[in-house]
Amino acid sequence: MLADIHNDTDARQYRIATSVFFFISGLGYSSWASRIPSIKQQLHLNEAQFGLVLLALPIGLMLTMPVTGKLLGLFSSRKIMVFGAMVFNLILSLPGFTTSIWQLALVLFCFGSARNLLNLSMNAQAVQVQHLFSKSIMTSFHGIWSVAGFAGTAIGYLMITMNVSPSYHLLLVSVLLLVFTMYYYPKTFPDQPVKETVKRAAFALPDKSLLKYSLICFACMATENTMYDWSGLYFEQIVGTHKSTAAAAFGIYMAAMTTGRFIGDRLVRTIGIKAILMYSGWFILGGLSLAIALPYPVTAGIGFIFAGLGVACVVPLVFSLAGKSKSTNSGQTLASISTIGYLGFMVVPPLVGLVAQATSLRWSFAVMAICGLAIVWLVKGMKED
Repeated sequence: MLADIHNDTDARQYRIATSVFFFISGLGYSSWASRIPSIKQQLHLNEAQFGLVLLALPIGLMLTMPVTGKLLGLFSSRKIMVFGAMVFNLILSLPGFTTSIWQLALVLFCFGSARNLLNLSMNAQAVQVQHLFSKSIMTSFHGIWSVAGFAGTAIGYLMITMNVSPSYHLLLVSVLLLVFTMYYYPKTFPDQPVKETVKRAAFALPDKSLLKYSLICFACMATENTMYDWSGLYFEQIVGTHKSTAAAAFGIYMAAMTTGRFIGDRLVRTIGIKAILMYSGWFILGGLSLAIALPYPVTAGIGFIFAGLGVACVVPLVFSLAGKSKSTNSGQTLASISTIGYLGFMVVPPLVGLVAQATSLRWSFAVMAICGLAIVWLVKGMKED
């Protein structure tokens, strides 16, 4: 057992170092996101042009998903993680210096690819570190990512109010995160790649034993990104509030999701992973249903809190379950599951817009509520180990 090889001090060190890489990912991505309006204005792009160029990021992420899975079968997750972090941080410094739509599209494609390298490898590293602990620690890693997201947004707001250009802002964050990367890399867990017993193609879909995990991730990530993209508009258009209240509603949702990730590990120790996943599905269904049935500021806000708690722990706990397999490489397993999961993240939010255009945003959120029910149905009969 790995727990017998490494003492408690080592385990704590590996946990802290892995947490730092989750912080690097969250702070870097939210720093870029905070300057999106500034860069759009800087390049004089309209909504349609900028919407198209933003697609370069998820395209880069999706196309490198199977490549990252293969790399994690050849090299340790810590090596891929530090390489991904360094490339991620270097590319983070570039969007503010672009002078054309094509330059920005190329940078975002590379940014998405580097983000995929970093995110899959750090989750694979987190799975390895989880094996060193008898208690659940997986959701806290994702909680740290959320905290970093808040920090990046706050720093971005400060930079905007101080009239600091996106180029210097992102360059400063990039240098800071590169220092973190180099300092904490030696403290990460020295794992070894696990060779799979069955050869699979680079673009192989998950096998039957992992398909249920993949579909659960799909439903959760579809809901999560829909809330990112449409929650503010739901409050403006359906609830009928001002933009400031809509922004506060999104903040409430994010705070609930972050809180859920920090308490998730404690709840797992009490009632188990399967129960948490079941409750998560019911929370998504109940929360969105409340916001749909009673579209008023207080009731819709409470519904968003339940939705945030619902999406909080699903993906990290599914990754934890999938990482328990002894016959497959955990990095390749996560890549396989994430391929379908990220399809929900990318494809469903635009479909929400199409449904809203044809009917109303209220009906779109009703469709998303079904994702919670799908999670409940998929979790039924699922084994925890």
